[in-house]
This record gives sequence, C-alpha cells and structure tokens, in this order.
Amino acid sequence: MPKRKRILLKISGESLLGDRTYGIDPEHTRKIAKQIKEVAQKGIEVVIVVGGGNIFRGVSVAAKGMDRSTADYMGMLATVMNAMALQDAIESLGQAVRVCSAINMPEIAEPYLRRRAIRHLEKGRVVIATAGTGNPFFTTDTAAALRALELNCDVLLKGTKVDGVYDKDPTKHKNAKLYKKVSFTEALSKNLKVMDATAFSLCRDSNLKVLVFNMFKKGNILKAATTQNIGTIIS
Repeated sequence: MPKRKRILLKISGESLLGDRTYGIDPEHTRKIAKQIKEVAQKGIEVVIVVGGGNIFRGVSVAAKGMDRSTADYMGMLATVMNAMALQDAIESLGQAVRVCSAINMPEIAEPYLRRRAIRHLEKGRVVIATAGTGNPFFTTDTAAALRALELNCDVLLKGTKVDGVYDKDPTKHKNAKLYKKVSFTEALSKNLKVMDATAFSLCRDSNLKVLVFNMFKKGNILKAATTQNIGTIIS
C-alpha cells in the first residue's frame, strides 16, 4: 500500500463537537485521536491544524460590531483550546505529540519554529500547529496551507463532513455530483467553497495537492494518508 511521508491534516473545530452544539466532546475527540495515532503508527509524519469554530466564530462576531482584528485573535485562542484537547486525547493513547503555537504562550505550548517542528516530526511526534498564522485576517485554512508548505508536506488533507467536493451542497441537493478530481482554477472559478481563495492560491502556486474527504467515516484518515481512492483531489 503506497503511503505519503509527511501529511498535513486540517480539521474544523466543529469536528470536535460530537453531538454537542458548543465546545468539545471528549469521547468524539478521542475517536479522532485514535485515527491520527493509526496514521503515525504507519510511519507517516503528521502535522495537524485545527479550527476554532466550535468555540468562537471571529467573522460572525466582527459582523456584530466587534473590531475584526480583536475577533480574529479571540478565534486564534479558541484554536489553542482545541489543540490542547486534541493533544491530551492523542497523548492518552501513548502517541507523542507537541503543540506549537504561532502566538507565544510558553506555559501551555511551544512557540512555532519551523526547524523545531520538523525535528519533532522526524522523531515520530505528531505536531499540532495552532493559533492560525498568528495574524488577523487569515483563516485556519490559509494557516494549514502555509504550514504544509513550510514543513514540506506531501499533501494537505482537508477533513470534512461529506465525501469530497460536489458541484452543489450534497446536504441540500440529492442530485449533487461528486468530483473525483478538480483543478485549483476550476475550484476558484466555480466558487467551490472548500477553502478560501488565499489558501487555494498558496497551494496552486506551490503545486501542493489538496485531498478533500469525509473524516467522520471510520478509517478514512488512514485511507487518505495512504493514497487510497477516496475523496476529491484538487491539484
């Protein structure tokens, strides 16, 4: 079975919700952690970027009058909480993991330093890159693309609730068509809202493949990491 050497897994904050409407479901987080450990045990180096939408939605709050920069920084702190929860779940399974933050908070996370993160990966540790890019006005999708490129990842795996990229919302349209492969130019021109335009542009300009897949099906993270035929490839 072919496998990639190093991957970046982008997951949303909502993926830690489980059946809740807010916050973190420890049992659901542990299920994701088990899948991540499976990948690491195959000798694949794993970088994770997790969103913060389950705790805080920066843009929606900004729209209600809060300064956008302030709202975005609060959103970055939400991603740190998620990273800590995921770190705890992965560690409880016996897998070494480090949280590396783009915002300096030495009591709870290492500062994100590219060379140190690469060293962790080489030693078999999972790296959770958190706090976005450390700058407002950039999404965690853009942070994922940036970290994937900085850390020389073979692919960016974008975990979602659906099986890949569709021509329209599959939760609203039963006749939605699943794309097996799509170009970055098509994704942008057809406004396929998988990642934001900045993230797409970064990946396109550096020829970094993105695989969009359903991470809620058991074993799919390992399948995506080992190049099995699931989801949609954007290249």
